Amino acid sequence: MKKGQIRTGVVRNVKFPNRAMVVLEPLEGAADGEEICEVKGALPGQKISVVITKVRKGKGEGRLKEILEKSPVETVGVENGGCPHFNICGGCSYISMPYEESLKIKENQVRELLEPVLSKQQSVCQIEPIRQSPVYYGYRNKMEFTFGDEVKDGPLALGMHKKGSFYDIVTVDGCRLVDDDYSAILRETLYYFEEKKTPFYHRYTHEGYLRHLLVRRASRTGEILAALVTTTQQEVDLESWKERLLSLPLNGKFAGILHITNDSMSDAVKCDSSEILYGRDYFYEELLGLKFRISTFSFFQTNTCGAEVLYETAREYVGSLVKEEGKPDSIVYDLYSGTGTIAQLMAPVAKKVIGVEIVEEAVVAARENAKQNGLENCEFIAGDVLKVLDEIEEKPDFIILDPPRDGVHPKALSRIIGYGVEKLVYISCKPTSLARDLEIFIANGYEVQRCVPVDQFPWTTGIETVVLLSHKKADSYIHIDVEFGEGEGKIPVDSIAKRAEAYKPKEKVTYKMIKEYIEAKYGFKVHTAYIAEVKRNLGLPMYDAPNAVEELKQPRKHPTPEKVEAIKDALRYFAVI
Repeated sequence: MKKGQIRTGVVRNVKFPNRAMVVLEPLEGAADGEEICEVKGALPGQKISVVITKVRKGKGEGRLKEILEKSPVETVGVENGGCPHFNICGGCSYISMPYEESLKIKENQVRELLEPVLSKQQSVCQIEPIRQSPVYYGYRNKMEFTFGDEVKDGPLALGMHKKGSFYDIVTVDGCRLVDDDYSAILRETLYYFEEKKTPFYHRYTHEGYLRHLLVRRASRTGEILAALVTTTQQEVDLESWKERLLSLPLNGKFAGILHITNDSMSDAVKCDSSEILYGRDYFYEELLGLKFRISTFSFFQTNTCGAEVLYETAREYVGSLVKEEGKPDSIVYDLYSGTGTIAQLMAPVAKKVIGVEIVEEAVVAARENAKQNGLENCEFIAGDVLKVLDEIEEKPDFIILDPPRDGVHPKALSRIIGYGVEKLVYISCKPTSLARDLEIFIANGYEVQRCVPVDQFPWTTGIETVVLLSHKKADSYIHIDVEFGEGEGKIPVDSIAKRAEAYKPKEKVTYKMIKEYIEAKYGFKVHTAYIAEVKRNLGLPMYDAPNAVEELKQPRKHPTPEKVEAIKDALRYFAVI
C-alpha cells in the first residue's frame, strides 16, 4: 500500500462516525497479509475503489473514488421509500438500506467504543439493545436550507451542500427527512427568487443577497416558522414572497414569517437584525404533556418523537427521587439544560431542579416554558457550567448531564464528581466523548449500571446514548474493636477514623490514568519519564515505574514548568499527594 495508489476493496464495517474499514484486494505478487484502509462515506459490504492518501505504520487512509458494487443490504430506492438525492446531498448516510440495518450499524458502533471502558469496572454492565425512533421519515422539525448554485454559474439552487463540497448546493425538493410542507415552502421560495433574478450570496466573493431559508415546524401542533436570511447589500420588497407562502396549501399553518439580515463572513446562520413579516417570531411545540415556546434560534431537539423516547429513557433511568413517600425532597441539577426540557420533566418528582445553560436565549426560553407549564420549582441559570457550579448554594442529590458533542470539560467533570451524588444520568450525543468521560467517572469510584443507545437521527451517523452511573460501594470493611478511656493502651477517639482510613483498600493509580487525565484536561501528552521525575522530586515511591528512573546513557529533556504543574494537578486529583 502506497500513497497515491488507486485500490479496490470491500468494506468490512463502519466505525463511528462514518469511518469505513476497507479490506483491500491484494496486488499481484504482493506479500501475504491483510491490508486495511480507512475511508469516509462507504457502507458495510460495498465494493469500492479508493485513492490512498496516507500510509502510516502499515495502516492506510484514503478517499472514496467510486462505488463499484452496492452492499447486499442496500435494498431501498426511490420507488420504495428512498431519497432521490442520496449520495449527492451530504445529509444522509444510511437511507439506502432498511431502517433495521442502520440500527445495527449504530448499535455496534456504540458497543465497540463503550465495552472496553465498561470492562474496566468491577461490576458487569450489558449495553441494552438500541431504542429506535418512532418516526424515521419526515421526523425533522428544523431545516436550514442554503442558496447557491449546483455548478459554477448555474441556475439558482436552494437546499443542502453537495456531498464533499463547500460551494455547490443541491436543491433537496422531496427530502425524506422532513414533512412535505418543507418541500412546498422550499419550491415556492426558489421559484419566486428565480423569477425575480435575485442574486445569492457568493461565499468566495462575499457579494449577493440571498443566504439561507430557515424552516421550523412543530410535529405536534403543526405550527410553522419560516425565516429568510439575507445580506443588506440591496433592498428587496418581500411582501409578495410572504403572500406567496401564505397561499400555499400546507398540512400545517404559519405561526410567523420573518426576514433576518446577516452580513457576517461566516456561512453560519446568524442574526444581525430581525423583522416580522407575518405573525410572530416563535411557535409552540408539545412534548410529553408539556408545552414549549420555541423561537427562531432557540435549541430544541430536532426529532420531537425521538426526543420523547430519549427523555422517557432518561426518566426511567432516574427512577424515584422521593425519599419520603409522597414528599419530593431531592435537589436535581440539570447541567447543559438547553431550553429546560429535562428539568421540567423532573420537576414534578423533585423538591427543586436547577438548570445551567451557557446560551442566554435558551435560558430565557426555559424560564418562560416553566412558567407556562405551571412549574414553580425550576431555576435556570445562564452561564458556563464550570464557573456556575461554585455559585450554587444548594448541593445536588441527583445530577443529569446532557453536554454538547465535546463532552464535559475536565475541570467541570472533576467538580461534578466531587459532589459525590449516589447516582447520575449522562445523556451523550457523541459516543467517543462519552467513552472518555466514563473512564474518568469509573476511575473515581463510579460504575455504569445501565447503558442504551437511542436513535434520535435516523439515516444519519448521529447517535444518542443514555447512561446511568452510581457510586460503587466499598469493596471491604475493617472491623475495629475499640475500648474508650483515658488509661494506657486506650485509642483516642479522634484517631479512629484516621486508622480505619489507613487500612481502607485503595485503587492503584497507574501512569496511564495520570497521562489520560492530563491529556483530557490540558490537551497535551506527557511522557512517563516526566511523571516519574515529578514523583521522584516529591519523594514518592517509584516501584511501579522502575525503567523510568534508571540512569540514562545520555542527558534527556526535562518537563516544562507547565507540564510539571499538570502532573502535580493529576497527582492531587488522584489523591497521590
